[in-house]
Amino acid sequence: METVIRNVNELSDSGRSAAETLIGHALDANQRLVIQVEQMPGQSSTSTSESDCEQLPSWCDVYGGLSDERVQEIEQAISRRLDLTRDGI
Repeated sequence: METVIRNVNELSDSGRSAAETLIGHALDANQRLVIQVEQMPGQSSTSTSESDCEQLPSWCDVYGGLSDERVQEIEQAISRRLDLTRDGI
């Protein structure tokens, strides 16, 4: 079970409107929303496991297939460009 607590006065206009639609009536600024999310009985969880969350998408492997020398060349080029953008540092 997950519990989410939000102060109404800290919600954005669209967030407050969505909460009021969900609740079915207007909310006062001095109120607090306490929302609990739980699995329905007999239903399996569709959320991703921790190991799935730790896996990066394949497009993050920007150095994939490159030799160590090529990676070093790219990193040196990046470093040179970073140095050019710094004033007096």
